[in-house]
Amino acid sequence: MARKPTAKSSKKPARSGTAVARRPSSSRSGGGSSRSQEGMGEAFIKLLQSPLVAELVAVAATAALAALAEHGFTTGGDGSRGKRAGKAVKEAGKAAAAAVGRRLGTEIEEIRNAAKAGAKA
Repeated sequence: MARKPTAKSSKKPARSGTAVARRPSSSRSGGGSSRSQEGMGEAFIKLLQSPLVAELVAVAATAALAALAEHGFTTGGDGSRGKRAGKAVKEAGKAAAAAVGRRLGTEIEEIRNAAKAGAKA
């Protein structure tokens, strides 16, 4: 938007053209009001506090620790320790992701079975 000339800036000529007023964007385009953003924040916090998320985090941590323990760390004099550590962390991440995937698959299957049982009743 163009500014109105003030006494200090009177040396420069004012811009000619059309000024465009900014409107708040609608919630469909991603820019919502602060109230809806607060609601999304609260919903995210509730999601993080859910028992399923807590269980998924525990499963992931357990799998990662198991993969790290399986890989093992020994004190050696060679310079390959950093490479081994990086490989171990990468394998731990893969193990955690696989464990979370299996647990989510189990949860989804239980939900489907419950829905089928509810539909028959």
